[in-house]
Amino acid sequence: MDSQESEYFERVVQVNRVSKKTKGGDKRSLSVLVVVGDQKGRVGVGLGKAQEVQSAVRKATTYAKKHMISVPLKGRTIPHTILIKKGAAQVLLKPAPIGTGVIAGGAVRVVVEAAGIHDIVSKALGTENKASNVYATMEALSRLKPIKEVKR
Repeated sequence: MDSQESEYFERVVQVNRVSKKTKGGDKRSLSVLVVVGDQKGRVGVGLGKAQEVQSAVRKATTYAKKHMISVPLKGRTIPHTILIKKGAAQVLLKPAPIGTGVIAGGAVRVVVEAAGIHDIVSKALGTENKASNVYATMEALSRLKPIKEVKR
């Protein structure tokens, strides 16, 4: 099983403690946001909830692997600029010349690195909420068009 796990880039973005008041006392659990990618143009995100961190991470990783999207790449970068607003989050992704590297904040950086993009400039606008920024970045990457369609 180790060989299967090593082919994916997995990163825990956020761990939230959630508690709920019930008749018998407090019910506590954890919600974990995980980004999974093969660093070759496929990336997914999952949210897992459980009593322990490990169980929540396993659930989130399984979900992310099942719901991966393909990202069209132009060499080491993205084919075109895109600005996406999803909820309170607004994410701007711009292609960059070779050697620029990943210029991105925490949540956006994790998604972009998992997708295998090496040169990109980005800016997360609107909210600082990591989960919202991750979902907005995923939306932006899913709406990218291959270079052939952009030229048309």
